[in-house]
Amino acid sequence: MKTCSNGSYSAYLLSSLCIAFVIAVFVLSGYFDTSIRFSVSTLKYSIPLIELQSKVLSSDHDDNARAVRSARFTAGFSINSLRNQSVISEVVSSDPDDDHAQAVRSARSTTGFSFNRLRNQSVIRRIGKLSGEEKVERGLARARASILRATSGGNVSSSTTTTAAINDDGNYVPNGVVYRNPGAFYRSYMEMERRFKVYVYSEGDPPMTHHGPCKDIYSIEGRFIHEIEHGRGEFRTSDAHRAHVFFMPFSVTMMVKYLYQPLSYNLTPLKHFVSDYVRVVSMKYPFWNRTHGADHFMLTCHDWGPHASQGNPFLYNTSIRVLCNANTSEGFNPQKDVSLPEIKLYDGKVSPKLLSPPPENAPRPYLAFFAGGLHGPIRPVLLRHWKNRDSDLLVYEYLTKDLDYYSLMLQSKFCLCPSGHEVASPRIVEAIYAECVPVILSKNYVLPFSDVLRWEAFSIQIDVSEIPKLKEVLKAVPEEKYRRLKEGLRVVRRHFVLNDPAKRFDVFHMILHSIWLRRINVRLA
Repeated sequence: MKTCSNGSYSAYLLSSLCIAFVIAVFVLSGYFDTSIRFSVSTLKYSIPLIELQSKVLSSDHDDNARAVRSARFTAGFSINSLRNQSVISEVVSSDPDDDHAQAVRSARSTTGFSFNRLRNQSVIRRIGKLSGEEKVERGLARARASILRATSGGNVSSSTTTTAAINDDGNYVPNGVVYRNPGAFYRSYMEMERRFKVYVYSEGDPPMTHHGPCKDIYSIEGRFIHEIEHGRGEFRTSDAHRAHVFFMPFSVTMMVKYLYQPLSYNLTPLKHFVSDYVRVVSMKYPFWNRTHGADHFMLTCHDWGPHASQGNPFLYNTSIRVLCNANTSEGFNPQKDVSLPEIKLYDGKVSPKLLSPPPENAPRPYLAFFAGGLHGPIRPVLLRHWKNRDSDLLVYEYLTKDLDYYSLMLQSKFCLCPSGHEVASPRIVEAIYAECVPVILSKNYVLPFSDVLRWEAFSIQIDVSEIPKLKEVLKAVPEEKYRRLKEGLRVVRRHFVLNDPAKRFDVFHMILHSIWLRRINVRLA
C-alpha cells in the first residue's frame, strides 16, 4: 500500500508538472493573448483585444479611426504592446472640441461597457494641447467641410435682393448672378475672417522689402504691403506656428527701380535678389523647407514679376504667386497663382470723377471708347481698324488737350480694354468705377477673382479676330443685356475699391480671399 501510494503520488506530481509546463508554453507563445475576459458585477464580456482594436480602427476612410490611430501614435504607445494586460487606453485632450478625444469617446461607447467600472484596470494616458500646426490643419479641415456644405446652397437667402445687398455696407451679403456661387463665397469669406492668419517675414529693409509703390500704375503692390503690415492687423499673426500662409514682402517694382540697369533687359539682378531672400528665410526658419514654399506667397504688379519669381524654382512652380501679369502662356497657373487687379492711382487716389458715377439714366452718347499707347500685339490691330475712323466708336492713340480721359469713359456705354505688352490693363478697373461695361480684348488672361465672380455678368470678352467687326458686335448687344451688365458693375465695384483702412469685401480682402482659397484648395464654382 505504501509503495502503491508513493507511485500514485509521483504520477500525479509528474502530470501536474507537465500540465503546468504546457500552460507556460501557451502563455509565452501568446495563445491566450487573443482573449481578455472581464467579469464585473452584473456585466460580463468576452472581448478579443484584436477585435476591439479592429472595431475602433475599422476603416482608413473613417475619421474616428484616423483620430484614434493618431492619438495612439501621439501618446507614444501601441495597443499591441499591452496585449497581455487587461488595459484599456483612453486619450484625453485638454481641448473639449478636440476631434481625437471625441473619436476615442465615441469608440469607447461603441464597445458597450463603462470605462468607469474598469477604472482600476485601466491606464489613462493624457496628451497635451495640439501643436500650432495641428490646430491650423484641423481648422482648415473644418473650414473645407463648411464651405463644401454651402456649395449646394446657391444664393445665401432667397429673400436677399441685389439692391439690399448693395445698400447695406455694414452687413454685406453676396447675392445675384455676378457670383458663381454666392452661398459658397459667403461661407468661405466668413471662414476666412474667422480663421485666416498671415505671417509676414521681417527680413529685409526698405525700399526693396516692406515697401512698395502707392501711386501710379503699380500702386496695388505697395498698398497691399502697407495694409498687411500697418493696417488693423486682424489677419496678421506674430506666431509663425499658427500661420496659414507666409508672406515674403519684397517689391519687384522697387527692385526694378534700384537694381535694374535701364535698357539692358538683364533681369538677373532681380532673380538673384529673390533667390537670396528665399535662401535667408529657408535657413532661418523651418517653414519654407516644410512645404517647399507651397504655403508661401509673393505679390507683385510689375510686368516682370513672373520673371523675378524664377529666382527660385520652388517659388515659381510651387508657391502662390499673386501677379497682375496673369498670363497662362507665361507660366501663370490659376490652380495655385492669384490674378491681381491692376489699379492706377495718379496721385495715390482714385479720380474724383470716378468716385460717384452718373445716375443710371444719364445719357451715354458714345458706343465705345479707348485711348492708349501703341504697344503689345493687340493694340496695333485695334488702332489700325478704328483709330479716328468712327464718331460713335472713339479710338485714340493719344488724347488732345481738349479731351478728358475719364469724362469720355463716363459718356461711353462700353470701354475697350486691350492688353498692352502684358495681359493686364488698369482700364478694366477704371471701367468698373465708371460703370462703363469693360470689353476685354486679350489672350491667355486669367481675370481677377474669377474663382468667385462671373465676369460674363458684367463685362464682354471679344476675340481679337473680331476686332474688325467690333462695332457690329457691340451694336448687337440687346438693351436689356446691357442694362443687366451695368447692374452687375454696380454690384462688383466694391470688390475692386482700395480703401484706407481696408473694408470688408474690398480689393484687399478679395486678394486675401483668393490666397485663402488656394491655401485650403477649394473650388467654389
